[in-house]
Amino acid sequence: MNVSFLGLGAIGAPMARHLATPPFALTVWNRTAERARRFVESHPAARTVDSPADAVRGAAIVVTCLPSSREVAALLDAGVRDALAPGALLVDCTSGDPATSRRIAAELAARGVAFLDAPVSGGVVGAEKGTLTVMVGGDAAVLERARPVLGAFGEKIVHCGDVGAGDALKALNNALLAIHVWTTAEALATLEKAGVRADVALDVINTSSGRSNASMNLFPDRVLTRAFPRTFRLALLDKDIGIAADVAREQRVPTPVIQLTAELFRLAHAALGEEADHVEATRLIEDWSGVTIGGAPARPASPPPPPPSEATAMLEQDL
Repeated sequence: MNVSFLGLGAIGAPMARHLATPPFALTVWNRTAERARRFVESHPAARTVDSPADAVRGAAIVVTCLPSSREVAALLDAGVRDALAPGALLVDCTSGDPATSRRIAAELAARGVAFLDAPVSGGVVGAEKGTLTVMVGGDAAVLERARPVLGAFGEKIVHCGDVGAGDALKALNNALLAIHVWTTAEALATLEKAGVRADVALDVINTSSGRSNASMNLFPDRVLTRAFPRTFRLALLDKDIGIAADVAREQRVPTPVIQLTAELFRLAHAALGEEADHVEATRLIEDWSGVTIGGAPARPASPPPPPPSEATAMLEQDL
């Protein structure tokens, strides 16, 4: 089966590795050509080409794994749309937005090309092990066509609904991640100032009703150690919870917590930059409270900025 993979980022590259062996004949493309060249050097059965349009010519299934739906649409406009053969299938593993995915699906359907939105969860480790969860939006029969490819890097493949449903579920899942990171940081900063060490607090929380993946894994491994490994960029979580907030507004569901957390992550993204890891949002709460979670010496607090007017307006609308 001829498969093309566009986007060899932190998660895309290990996903593509699972397709670089028979029965797949893999063509890869990446905006940074050097990354694609290194991939092919490590996986000689794969090949790379100069343009995304060249990459998809003759492919039965094309997989995209890009930062956002904007980049997917840009690739289509850059020649990929015209290069896709009738009968081909585009599987978009980008954590995208449902509205853009629906528009792309309609455009491709008019050309005889099928589309699935199929964002993934499980991080770099899951991509390397081939144990990702894949959230699929689109026709169930089309999913069956894609299943051999998705099964190469995904352990749990879930049909979520029509086109856009996978994107919506991924965004709301990551909204919960953002909320858990932010509220865990708030709780631990408060407890540190009240005289309770963060490690003691987590020992209790993680055997009690307040536990989450953030408290059980992220904070012990990243915050208390001050390691903050950069595995999932804060910029991407900012994007994802923004999509979740948009979906909720489109569905006219009151979501004041999600809307406010989206604003807070926009603040953290602006303050900490493009390369910060998502758990580093904790640093902003530490700055505002004048405490370092994990027992380091306290520092002068920086007052938080006033609530953004946009967030206030959204809260008033939701309430």
